[in-house]
Amino acid sequence: MKKTIPLSLALLALAGCGQSKVQTQPAPSVAVTAAKPARGSLWVQLTAYGSAGPSRNGAQTINAAQPGQITDLLVVPGATVHAGQPLLHFAIAPTARSAYVQASDALAAAQKQRATTAQLLNQQLATADQLAQADKAVSDARATVDALAAEGAALPVRPLSAPFDGVVTAITVAPGDRTQPGSPLLTLARTSDIVVAVGVDPSERASIAIGQKAELRRLAGGPAIAGHVLRVGNALNPSTRMIDVELAIPKDALMPGEAMQAIIDTNRVAGWVVPHKAVVTAAGPAHVFQAIQGRAKMVNIRVLLFAGANDVVDGPINPADPLIVDGAYQVQDGDTVRFGK
Repeated sequence: MKKTIPLSLALLALAGCGQSKVQTQPAPSVAVTAAKPARGSLWVQLTAYGSAGPSRNGAQTINAAQPGQITDLLVVPGATVHAGQPLLHFAIAPTARSAYVQASDALAAAQKQRATTAQLLNQQLATADQLAQADKAVSDARATVDALAAEGAALPVRPLSAPFDGVVTAITVAPGDRTQPGSPLLTLARTSDIVVAVGVDPSERASIAIGQKAELRRLAGGPAIAGHVLRVGNALNPSTRMIDVELAIPKDALMPGEAMQAIIDTNRVAGWVVPHKAVVTAAGPAHVFQAIQGRAKMVNIRVLLFAGANDVVDGPINPADPLIVDGAYQVQDGDTVRFGK
């Protein structure tokens, strides 16, 4: 004879079985990666733009002290030259050449007169005072000749040479041009005095100091170049309305005119150095998550410096607990987490 089970007992048994299944399912978790918290410091970096060129004392304008004419140019802009190398040929104007010839003739006459006076003095037909006057006339005439020769009037056509090793940055004349005394003919920059000049916003002036390290990059591409701050302006550039900053670079590292980006290390900020991915700034104050016994624990922080891949923060971070990096934006306080690859 079959026994009949009451319906209420059957339903209770089924409910118990369903409850048992729910309780044995694992709680959902978020896959994350983690990093160990560490204290340290990072540089505050200032980015500026400019170009390579001669320093304030690194360029010289080549000119002639006499009027004349350009007969030949021997270099082009951008050419590298060495000390003593001819840059151009310059013909002295006839009037300037005539002045030198006249001064030379006056010197020869004064020397002849001095010799005659010395001979007369030996014959007691002239006085020592007359010989002294003749000596002075010779000295004055020689000084005039030497001065004109130093100005380039001694040769009808002469080369103008480079006074130092450098790069031709500008040429302002062409063959056949007639020039006046002191007119600029070309500009030469010392290869050892090429710097990178950048403009810095006036609000950043207080953070820039001589000697600070900088990383320089060509805007056209290429490897980074190490440099440092050489000079800092104390007034606005009237053209750019920025503060001019000059950065020293290794010799022959750049050519004048190259467009550059400069990243200058200004000062260090200390605190917890954490991956930028770990810092959550959405939905309220900035915070990070630490994994404690398989659960995410939210820790409020203060961001001291955003510095690319890593940030510097301050807050009650426990150095013994892993810091959630990938997945930080997907978890909530108290969520179960598991470490992925």
